[in-house]
Amino acid sequence: MAELRYHPLTKDWIMINSSRQGRPQMPKDWCPFCPGSGKVPDDYDVIMYPNDWPALSQNPPTPDDVETEIYKTREAYGRCEVILYSPDHTATIPDLSVPHIRKLVDLWADRFAAISADPKIKYVFIFENRGKEVGTTMPHPHGQIYGYSWLPKKLALEMASSREYHDEKGGCLICDMLRDERADGRRIIFENEHFTVFLPFFTEYPYGVYIAAKSHKQYITQFNDEERDCLAATLKDTVGTLDTIFGFPFPYMMCMHQSPVNSEDNGEHYHFHIEFFPPLRGEKSIKFNASSETGAWAHCNPSCPEDKAEEIRQAYAKYKNL
Repeated sequence: MAELRYHPLTKDWIMINSSRQGRPQMPKDWCPFCPGSGKVPDDYDVIMYPNDWPALSQNPPTPDDVETEIYKTREAYGRCEVILYSPDHTATIPDLSVPHIRKLVDLWADRFAAISADPKIKYVFIFENRGKEVGTTMPHPHGQIYGYSWLPKKLALEMASSREYHDEKGGCLICDMLRDERADGRRIIFENEHFTVFLPFFTEYPYGVYIAAKSHKQYITQFNDEERDCLAATLKDTVGTLDTIFGFPFPYMMCMHQSPVNSEDNGEHYHFHIEFFPPLRGEKSIKFNASSETGAWAHCNPSCPEDKAEEIRQAYAKYKNL
């Protein structure tokens, strides 16, 4: 069974997919993403792999007959893809060369354009889950892309805030956030010609860094060659910095935020950025999303962003000197 069910209290859609419970546990000595598995080419750098257990599909089943006046259903229409970063089963982003990561950036852009070509898709979400702490069961380096047939609530809230700011101030909210972050300086981790990496003033997570484009662009497809190369280098340095903090691969959720597609408002006021949600608050401690965070969306960061930014900057300096 696969369908979307409407949440009338939050006005959002929930993906219901009971078939994902049947996903098998992979044998320890076999990986479908490794060359020789028979599932992928024997020779590749980066590649799109169709999700074997998609929550959304372009030929979804008819929803169950369970609607009421309050409870609504929709087809679970969309797209779910896996993006393989490397044929090396144990590689991570910092292990890859900048030219190799540039191929990943190009693949993300190509898949963004291809998925956006479907007029039923309203948002294309590029993301990576890394580490057992966030539920990852497949260690082979990979991320995912979801094409949603609706604009999910968090992204809708960001869009609405950006639109409201633009209407009131005449500018871009994230451009002006970057202005304030640079003016203060204490939460900037590093900058290069085209991107700024910073720990936001409001971060919910102790190590929740953002990567924001310095140019006001909405989509990864709008970056030129130089910006794509720079994004590749920025990703390598950002993840390498996180890995250096405690000396082991840092778990995280990496989420690429872009404007909607195929909508009346495609968000010219919105601004490309990447948000990291690392679940650690210490070397051996997890920052759990407990009742306040989950039930009320009232987050509590148990650390001072300015102090944590200094810790991350020190890790960046150490990483660059390795």
